[in-house]
Amino acid sequence: SGEVTSKANLDKKAQEELVRKTIREIGYDNKDLMFDADTCQVNLRLHSQSPDISQGVTATDEKEQGAGDQGLMFGYATNETKELMPMPILLAHKLIQKLSQVRRDKTLPWVRPDGKSQVSVRYEDNKPTKIETVVLSTQHAPEISQEEIKKEIIDKVIKPVLGDLWTDEIKIHINPTGKFVIGGPHGDAGLTGRKIIVDTYGGFGRHGGGAFSGKDPSKVDRSACYMCRYIAKNLVAAGLADRCEVQLAYAIGVAEPVSLYVNTFGTNKIPENQIEDLVRKNFDMKPSGIVSQLDLKRPIYKKTASYGHFGRNEPEFGWEKTNKADALKQGAGL
Repeated sequence: SGEVTSKANLDKKAQEELVRKTIREIGYDNKDLMFDADTCQVNLRLHSQSPDISQGVTATDEKEQGAGDQGLMFGYATNETKELMPMPILLAHKLIQKLSQVRRDKTLPWVRPDGKSQVSVRYEDNKPTKIETVVLSTQHAPEISQEEIKKEIIDKVIKPVLGDLWTDEIKIHINPTGKFVIGGPHGDAGLTGRKIIVDTYGGFGRHGGGAFSGKDPSKVDRSACYMCRYIAKNLVAAGLADRCEVQLAYAIGVAEPVSLYVNTFGTNKIPENQIEDLVRKNFDMKPSGIVSQLDLKRPIYKKTASYGHFGRNEPEFGWEKTNKADALKQGAGL
């Protein structure tokens, strides 16, 4: 649900086909799944943005673009992995990417589109030391046994992803209920915006509560979280801290953020107030500045619908660049 303001001439038939194409690409292309792209019902209800909101958030010749809503936004980075992401969520996403790969390339032809993962990691002195537990649930064809599912998932998905991190001591839970034939939209009602923690840092760092999905970059729920990650990642990449959480807050219709807060959890190499000064000097945190710096008006958001929004190195994910790290390091005198 939401609102659309656009000059594009996209008729309803084209909109419906786009929906069906997306469902097909996800993997729901078979009536045996009880939901498929060719026969599902598609209802289209689009309307334009409220003029009361638009007058505050749309840029004009006389007025700079204001924030699309009020709220708190957070970003996080840690040097415990090369992606500067927390290890548990990074591994959980890699497991699901691998699960999708073995389904699409028919390595495991009985795997169906629905699935989820969870990784528990032991930490000592805020550093990951070992993987404790891996939970992986995958929808599957009815004829495959749970014993074969477990063996194949461990051999073809979990071990290749964990690599040197694998040990026989890891507790493995695969389809813990014992069966996962019914899944996808037939098994669960979908709702955009429910999985905000899996979209971000898996419980590390705080979350302001606003979902990303379906929002254009004028909505700071999305774009400011990308900026917070960009700032936090560059601060860690510059060596100013081992861990970093960045918070921004906005008021609807107001361009400048109403607050900036940097928390390094005691890992800072220079005083945090100096870090905040460097952030203000090197990053434009107004909505228009965020869009410009991160090039957010490109058609880049499709990939963010799965495998998380952070810790990715594809060209669409401009907020993952560390191109400010050298300037921050120089400014800090390190």
